[in-house]
Amino acid sequence: MMTGAGGSLLCRLLDMVLAAACLALCAPLLAVACLAIRLESPGPAIFRQGRLGRGREPFTVHKLRTMRSEADSEVHRRYVEALIRGVERSHSDGQRQLYKLAADDRVTHVGRFLRRTSLDELPQLFDVLRGRMSLVGPRPVIPYEAELYPAGYHRRFAVKPGLTGLWQVSGRSRCTYREMVALDICWVERASVGLYLQILARTPWVLLRARAAA
Repeated sequence: MMTGAGGSLLCRLLDMVLAAACLALCAPLLAVACLAIRLESPGPAIFRQGRLGRGREPFTVHKLRTMRSEADSEVHRRYVEALIRGVERSHSDGQRQLYKLAADDRVTHVGRFLRRTSLDELPQLFDVLRGRMSLVGPRPVIPYEAELYPAGYHRRFAVKPGLTGLWQVSGRSRCTYREMVALDICWVERASVGLYLQILARTPWVLLRARAAA
């Protein structure tokens, strides 16, 4: 766990300062992305979804909408259930993927670009400022996901969910669901200011490398 109250307070301070700075820098980009989303398909530019945070406390996560507003969530629910059971899906090149359906006609053209670049995650910076998320932590869990968890998986709820984390910088979509949870729990057990800064420093490189390979 985070090394003492001082470490937790320092990370919270860093969350606030860095999230505010990123939002200020990315405000024009967010405005353009929101306009592009609205021009391509009807509906709000910001997607809101219930997630579970620290201690399984419900909160609303915010993302740029990447799907048609009328998209059925049941497709993703069945897919996540299969992932938790250990049934993997693959890209056409044979690589494993996690959370991203290889062929999902619910995703818009703008949405595909936002997902490839992870720009759809930017509104979660507001959730960081509100204190519901941290910049670093486990991925925020969908309630129907948690209903399927074996007992050991619930340890990931011991800390705030994050915008990035060990999973994102240690394999991301190449991981199985079990491996992703193991990395989340590793963060719970090893969380420190030093590891927090290491993950933040590695995240831009991982995103750039993923973009280059797309």
